[in-house]
Amino acid sequence: MKLSEQVIYQVYPKSFYDSDGDGIGDLKGIIQKIPYLKSLNIDMIWFNPFFVSPQNDNGYDIEDYYRIDPTFGTMQDFDNLVAELKAVGIGVMLDMVFNHTSTQHAWFQKALAGDPKYQAFYYLRPAKADGSLPTNWESKFGGPAWAPFGDTDLYYLHLFDPTQADLDWHNPEVRTACAEVVNFWRAKGVQGFRFDVINVTGKATDLVDAPTGVASKTLYTDTPVVQDYLKELNQASFGQDPDSITVGEMSSTTIKNSIGYSNPDNHELSMVFNFHHLKTDYVDGRKWSRMPFNFPRLKHLLDGWATGMSAGNGWQALFWNNHDQPRAIDRFGDPIRYRAKSAEMLATVIHLMRGTPFIYMGEEIGMTDPNYTSMADYVDIEALNAYRALLHSGYSHQDAFTIVKTKARDNSRTPMQWDASQKAGFTTGRPWLRPTNQAQINVADEVNHGEIFAYYQQLIHLRKTYPIIADGDYQTWRLDHDQVFGYWRTLGDQKLLVLNNFYDTATTVDLPDEALTAQVLLSNYDDVHVQSSLVLHPYQSVALLLAKP
Repeated sequence: MKLSEQVIYQVYPKSFYDSDGDGIGDLKGIIQKIPYLKSLNIDMIWFNPFFVSPQNDNGYDIEDYYRIDPTFGTMQDFDNLVAELKAVGIGVMLDMVFNHTSTQHAWFQKALAGDPKYQAFYYLRPAKADGSLPTNWESKFGGPAWAPFGDTDLYYLHLFDPTQADLDWHNPEVRTACAEVVNFWRAKGVQGFRFDVINVTGKATDLVDAPTGVASKTLYTDTPVVQDYLKELNQASFGQDPDSITVGEMSSTTIKNSIGYSNPDNHELSMVFNFHHLKTDYVDGRKWSRMPFNFPRLKHLLDGWATGMSAGNGWQALFWNNHDQPRAIDRFGDPIRYRAKSAEMLATVIHLMRGTPFIYMGEEIGMTDPNYTSMADYVDIEALNAYRALLHSGYSHQDAFTIVKTKARDNSRTPMQWDASQKAGFTTGRPWLRPTNQAQINVADEVNHGEIFAYYQQLIHLRKTYPIIADGDYQTWRLDHDQVFGYWRTLGDQKLLVLNNFYDTATTVDLPDEALTAQVLLSNYDDVHVQSSLVLHPYQSVALLLAKP
């Protein structure tokens, strides 16, 4: 099956299904839920890391790339998972965290012990002449990006948590070691790889201070050498498999660079994630802030990226939700009055667009952010650090909590809600994160009585059935409409017009004459009558397939 026809589902293993009652999801639990996953008709599952890890950053601090963390199971469990998914036609995508390792990793421990080979695996730098840190760079989790390297006079770079030491990709031995990790999992039947924050690997040899008023990330993010690294990694590993599927998580990237990463002629990656559209509810670009999303900005970003990537033969990974984002329905929809309709509208936007749609677990049943009442409910290091930083900058406890509640990564990491019971059918033990609204939102109720899951099934079926959705070009439709994000898909002499009302009030769109004879391919409301002035209900999506002349 072509990449353009596929739909990928993301499983956060810690929160999917717990088979042994310890309150944490595991590989055997995922195996038990394969019939559910198959019923959605997805093609591949991206699994967040389940390698050996101290879990300081929920598995993105990897101690051993070659072993399964006992919390999640055994290598035999993994082999069984791959085999059972393959039997029902579902591929496996693993998360490769190659910008950094855990400080517990053998490489870092050997470096600490004085081994010069492994000291060259990391960014180790002395203090400046005045005794200050090597650079003024800030960690993405708050605070300085440097920490003391053992009892030496050196510091090591950590763009994230101090227990996540950045690898120096200038060192060819680092690049070879990363390719060997990919090849190990390829040999186990893995066809897909997602590369975590891969475009921050392109740091300079000489690290310098960020100028006053300039974010330090601009010095090391999305630099040209990243494409050289990806070409090399492709050739040394996954590029040897004609059916491999790869995606890069690209921080603060550009359309031009993302075309480069994903254009098949360049032999780098299959596609890229960008996050610009998910920052349209940030005040002045600050994540830890609160405001309604900026709809004109959101539309222009979605449209600009779709238009640009189409023109350059790049390929997008399309998504609203993942393990690092609060639930999109709380940000861009109405989780209270129009939960089903806004969930379906958001799904329509990306599933009918040019690119490969990703579904984050629970999205297909309309899961929302948890209704937590205090910081004691949160466990993620980023949220806890942000809360302290907000207090330090003068916010009250209540205001700081309100901001964290809207942006915390734990919002999407709550357990998958399988039924209405107290523990959401996720575990017989104490869930590692507390679910709060499983009585209203759960798989059992949704599959039997709801409409969202069936709508996702329909969207996936359409992508596999209509080449215009999988392979068509993208064109802009009326960016000036104050409530609707719409776009055209075109293939040969076919056209598809997709209209999405982002608000809780009805609105009218004036259809072009050529659309008046269109077939209603999809709508999340019944009884759509195509006419020159088409009324869209709250959070309505309509896809109109124009008849061939």
